[in-house]
Amino acid sequence: MAALPGGTVTLLFTDIEGSTTLLNALGEDYSDVLLLHQRLLRRSFEAHGGIEVDTQGDAFFVVFSRVADALAAAVAAQRALASALWPQGKPVRVRMGLHTGEPVLTGDHYVGIDVHRAARICASGHGGQVLFSQTVRELIGTHLPPGTDVEDLGEHRLKDLRQPEHVYQLSLEGHRSDWPPLRSLDIPTNLPAQLTAFVGRPRESKALGALLTTDGIHLATLTGPGGSGKTRLAVRVATEILEQFPDGVFFVPLAPVREPGLVASAIAAQLGLQDSGELPLGDLLVGHLRHKSMLLVLDNFEQILDAATLVSQLVTACPKLTVLATSRARLHLSGEHEYPVPPLEVPDARSLPPLADLGQYEAVRLFIERARAAAPDFAIDNDNAPAVAEICQRLDGLPLAIELAAARVKLLPPRAMLGRLESRLSLLTGGSRDAPARQRTLRHTLDWSYSLLEANEQVLLARLAIFVGGFTLSAAETICVTRGDIDVFEHLSSLVDKSLLRQSMEESADDPRFSMLETVREYALERLEDSGEIEALGQRHARYFLELAEAADPQLRGPDQIAWLTRLESELGNLRAALGWSLGDPGNEDRVETALRFTAALGWFWYTHGHLLEGCKWLEETLARSRERSDGLRARPLHVLGVLMDQRNEPQRAMALFEESLSLQRQLDSKPLMATSLNSYGVAARSAGDFSFAKKLWAESMELRRELGDRNGMSTTLGNLGVLAVDEGDVDAAESYLEESLAIDREHGDGWGEAINLCNLAVVALERDDHELASRRARRALELLHDLGDRDAIAECLETMTGVLNRTGEHTRATRMAGAAEVLRTSIGARRTAADERRFEAYLKPAREALSDTHFQAAWLQGGRMPLEAVIEDALATG
Repeated sequence: MAALPGGTVTLLFTDIEGSTTLLNALGEDYSDVLLLHQRLLRRSFEAHGGIEVDTQGDAFFVVFSRVADALAAAVAAQRALASALWPQGKPVRVRMGLHTGEPVLTGDHYVGIDVHRAARICASGHGGQVLFSQTVRELIGTHLPPGTDVEDLGEHRLKDLRQPEHVYQLSLEGHRSDWPPLRSLDIPTNLPAQLTAFVGRPRESKALGALLTTDGIHLATLTGPGGSGKTRLAVRVATEILEQFPDGVFFVPLAPVREPGLVASAIAAQLGLQDSGELPLGDLLVGHLRHKSMLLVLDNFEQILDAATLVSQLVTACPKLTVLATSRARLHLSGEHEYPVPPLEVPDARSLPPLADLGQYEAVRLFIERARAAAPDFAIDNDNAPAVAEICQRLDGLPLAIELAAARVKLLPPRAMLGRLESRLSLLTGGSRDAPARQRTLRHTLDWSYSLLEANEQVLLARLAIFVGGFTLSAAETICVTRGDIDVFEHLSSLVDKSLLRQSMEESADDPRFSMLETVREYALERLEDSGEIEALGQRHARYFLELAEAADPQLRGPDQIAWLTRLESELGNLRAALGWSLGDPGNEDRVETALRFTAALGWFWYTHGHLLEGCKWLEETLARSRERSDGLRARPLHVLGVLMDQRNEPQRAMALFEESLSLQRQLDSKPLMATSLNSYGVAARSAGDFSFAKKLWAESMELRRELGDRNGMSTTLGNLGVLAVDEGDVDAAESYLEESLAIDREHGDGWGEAINLCNLAVVALERDDHELASRRARRALELLHDLGDRDAIAECLETMTGVLNRTGEHTRATRMAGAAEVLRTSIGARRTAADERRFEAYLKPAREALSDTHFQAAWLQGGRMPLEAVIEDALATG
């Protein structure tokens, strides 16, 4: 497809009038009719320079660089349709609508109000009719296509367009010209005009529209935090379903109303009712609405929730009335259907799609559109796309926050803006002068929500800001209560109800989880700092999560390891915050001790869950702060750092760390840790190529482990001996060691150990040219590791699968697997040892020889770009 033109273009929409009726009449012939219709239209459009943007069923969306070409194409298409021989003699009648404007070009499609205008002009017509906008009329002037004339159809209110649209008809000589009236709107409404295009939310719009037009549903409430776009969505949906309410759709702005008793007056004013004083206003409204099929949009109900009884009175007494409320809290009425408004879709800033696909994300499209309003030459490119994506992500996909950020793009390019988002409440100001005061800055929006909370709710919201990345109910009850001063359970429920917290939808029978948008958390953290409680809360928070880390540590090599690893991963933000607090006061020995205990407990989690670089950072800082200490608390962090350094293929540094750790352990006669460190020391010696020293260390470790009866530890050492035997070419010994290790791991329910052994046994099978057995073992290991989340071990398994696939002739897939493994290792900072590197290159050699350089590089890059889930699915599909 040719590149879509930017700037001023003419948009042409078409569809078949009565396509469903035609389908029913033609039956199986309809598919032939549809194909002929598409062929005739494409031929006409292409002959006049049209570029097809989208085709769905019987509808076309085509763009032209010149308005004259667009009109000529429409004429050619209508003449071709009229002269065609249609099956069963049933003609196809196509309506067409044109508009010239400057839509926003995002990737492979256009967005903006100009697109909607063209589509709605088309939808207002009849089959065979060509309609166009005032802009087209002004541009074409007297240069009409031959054999055509223009008829002025006047102004019409069209669906989705709040201002009347001046519509013109292009009459074709020899074709019908006596059309019925346009399908325009004559339903009374006061819905506010939207001066900027509505972006995204197609699923929400469709679902909410269906909800409001379902028999028996009379009350729906859009809920969400300030700035989430509740009002815009409500107006959008109300506009789309306007025709379903013949007595009108009316918008009632309630933000200025602070007294519940004044809500009836606000509704009456929008309906044009006069209060004569003869009847209570509630009765006056009931009398007016009792028999009307009407939609009332009650906007910003949160500050007058006591007026919900009036809403109940209206929907109970008026059977054809439907109410759509927007509120930061639900109304708590019988028959109410709550519809939480989600944030806009945001891309993962760590794994961006191609530039052309970024526009599929609603938040990015909104940023682009609003940025162009501030700086017309703004364009997203490879340089600024990562910053735009991260801005949208860090602003939680909140429409108001994104609009305020985009408005700053003239002063701050995206990369510069990103650096200032740590203080987003100060940055995101300067909204439109005609917006309500609470929406001109993000801080004002949050001030409004905060002011509506009860005093204890304000206290709890501030205290909850101590959590990072969410929290469980039990954590909140343990950390956020000071001598029983607040009821956490009761107030948590209220904060969820008022859209300041979100409850996780994941099943959790015993401990529900909650989260807070980062924009809300930043605001709440300011309130916490003002309260003077932050030091005490930080201490309780660190103590709670230290206890969690230490409780999890011994469970990470047993039958419950997946549950514990998953729990630690879900609390990663809190663990980071607690560690940061522990290191926040260098002179405080109690805090340093907390950090030492943290880094000791989290070592295995960092090792198996791909947090290698982060773990090293915390360990190095903690050990530097505790350099003067000579107690045993440093021994295990030294050991853990040695393990992670060896994983980074820095064996010499790892060995030095193990020596220092073992020195402390021997002073303390800490045999369990000594056995573990000797084993890890041996792994580092193997990485350094000193196989004999590795065997000596493992023998010493094994002796201690037998003495201690540590069968899990024995399994680990046996597995390491098996790997070394492979290095030395003794596959029989390797298989013996690995099988014995595997049996122990299965006996103890250690899924991680089982996976590692299976992966190494797959290598043994490859050495014996048993490709089927190697594939089966590697695939089972991958299944286990996928559940565990060990990305380094997954990379090893993918490398083994590279060998399997290459030896069975699947060179392209093998290369994809290798490319994926390389990117995975790079992402976590893990590197292969020299022995593993030699084996990997041997696995890869058949692909290098069988594929051209271009083919090899393309497959390698493709694997590196594939999501990990897709790579694993590909590997598991191997027969």
